[in-house]
Amino acid sequence: MAQILINGEQTSAKSGEEMPVVNPATEEEFETVPKAGLEDVDAAVAAAKGAFKEWSLKDPDDRATAMRATIAKIEENGKEIAGLLTKEQGKPFSESMGELHHFLHGMNYYADLASKIEGVYANLPSALGKAYGMVIKKPIGVCAAIVPYNFPLTLMGTKVGPALAAGNTLVVKPADTTPLATLRVVELMQESGLPPGVVNVVTGTGKEVGEALATHPDVRRVAFTGSTRVGRRLMEIAAPKFKRISAELGGSDPVIVFPDADVDAAVRGVNIGRFFNAGQACLAAKRVYVFGEVYDEFMEGLTKRVARYELGYGMERAEKPKIRMGPLNAPRHRDLISAQLQDAVDGGANVAVGGGGGNGKGYFFEPTVVENAPHHGRVVREETFGPLLPVWKVSDVDEAIRLANDSPYGLGSSIYTHNVNWIHRSSQEIEAGMTWVNQLHFGYDELPFGGVKDSGIGREHGKEAIEHYLEQKSVVVGGLS
Repeated sequence: MAQILINGEQTSAKSGEEMPVVNPATEEEFETVPKAGLEDVDAAVAAAKGAFKEWSLKDPDDRATAMRATIAKIEENGKEIAGLLTKEQGKPFSESMGELHHFLHGMNYYADLASKIEGVYANLPSALGKAYGMVIKKPIGVCAAIVPYNFPLTLMGTKVGPALAAGNTLVVKPADTTPLATLRVVELMQESGLPPGVVNVVTGTGKEVGEALATHPDVRRVAFTGSTRVGRRLMEIAAPKFKRISAELGGSDPVIVFPDADVDAAVRGVNIGRFFNAGQACLAAKRVYVFGEVYDEFMEGLTKRVARYELGYGMERAEKPKIRMGPLNAPRHRDLISAQLQDAVDGGANVAVGGGGGNGKGYFFEPTVVENAPHHGRVVREETFGPLLPVWKVSDVDEAIRLANDSPYGLGSSIYTHNVNWIHRSSQEIEAGMTWVNQLHFGYDELPFGGVKDSGIGREHGKEAIEHYLEQKSVVVGGLS
């Protein structure tokens, strides 16, 4: 059994209970982890609180050096970590390696920022005597990082990186289906010399461990990535303590393909943007609106590319020109995608390619493209967290933007055009936290990322993210001659 990590030590849950970890490609249980409870959360938070003073007072350059040591140690063990991630999450090994590299890039980015946190100097009116003011920035304290199953490492890094750089300590709660790669990464961080208690990991259910962290009186900051439903719940229960919260939630990102688009580029971008990681991404191309002038060309190219995917175990490479696609992470996710597809078909949608589950073991679902799904149906009103893509034909920019905004979500969006007026209108009028122009969806560490509407609150990535882990304090210095 793998063990949780508290104060630099591996330990079982106080209750002795365990949870299975299942390979979604084979449906086989291959490991167990502790099913932690309230006592374990208390111990982890106490460890983080105990480590906070020393870590927060450490010179920023020394914090950066410690972070870079963890990065080097993790990089040395990259293939082992990627193998664990593929086994527990289901994604192909190449995608697991890509996720690990993204995690390391983000950690490097925030290590570089540790010594670049800036305050403010202000001249003050002299009515009460000569004085000046400063705004200084201080680390918050103990932070909770609650991470989903789709990108366990990347989405841990977007929280751990800025938190550590700013001088905070953490308790990480991975998804209950994907705890192993996280545990191994944090174990390696400790082996690299990171002080005990600075980063702790507690495995368990969201209902028990996640909610305990969100309501714990010593946790000052909660960073959550996951569903809108759970995000609302965490904000409700954390509100009485006025905790600092960021919530990166669900998405239903629109793509508009204009008549002057490079159609091949649009096809490639949409194909990867929707079907990477078997479509299990909040930030992904989930609704496509194509102008009539290029619709047929786009659909022909897209269906040909989608037909190249081959379902299978992520540790086994597909023979070219086939492309490996792994399973969904749990059977409930496959059932949900199946129900959303059926709702679209019942509403008159045409299945252009795909539409079925896998044969035999594993939580597989064929990559599927549908045309003319009802816009009031589930593929628009809900988040589709799997390899299902609806496409519509549009006639003008007003219709395209109106439909793009006809969703409760507002995470990402993308457009394909070289027309400067269409670029301007779309970037200004589409209701989303990000818009990509002539490029596939990708979360750059250098740019702030987050959503509007039901897609959440707060920002991760970029210099802006580190501000969510700092408290501002105004200081007035008077009595000057």
